[in-house]
Amino acid sequence: MTEETMAATTVINAPAARVFDLLADPATHTAIDGTGWVRQPVDRDPLTRTGQIFRMGMYHDNHPTKHYEMSNRVEVFERPRAIAWQPGAEPRYIPGHPDPEDTAVDYGGWIWRYDLEPVDDTRTGVTLTYDWSRVSPHYRDIEFPPFERQHLDNSLKHLAELAERP
Repeated sequence: MTEETMAATTVINAPAARVFDLLADPATHTAIDGTGWVRQPVDRDPLTRTGQIFRMGMYHDNHPTKHYEMSNRVEVFERPRAIAWQPGAEPRYIPGHPDPEDTAVDYGGWIWRYDLEPVDDTRTGVTLTYDWSRVSPHYRDIEFPPFERQHLDNSLKHLAELAERP
């Protein structure tokens, strides 16, 4: 672990394309999540490109409302080698904006990234990196990382369980 990144690696007994497809499907993120915070996808369309936004229903005891949404912007989409997204605070009304239905997302600078490296036709090395090196000063009052390293290991274990199913 460097000062502003944390990573975990495993080998999954499944081809890289299968592993990538699971990561590109927001409907699987609840099952993959190692923190227990991800509850359900709000947007169910598969991820297909950089810049795509997908929202997830979340829960955290320390969040002011407990239940909340995170908007995620796809930052890397290199099928079947890498996928990454940057979470942002739930959409909010911008005071003084002429359209009260218009919302903005405040992306804080932390990124979830999965790098996939085929070991052979049936196995894939997967590295999950949590990177908070670009977190804006506005969010530096949050302790980073906001979870133990074990949560990355748990996410990779859950991903392997899904990918290795017949």
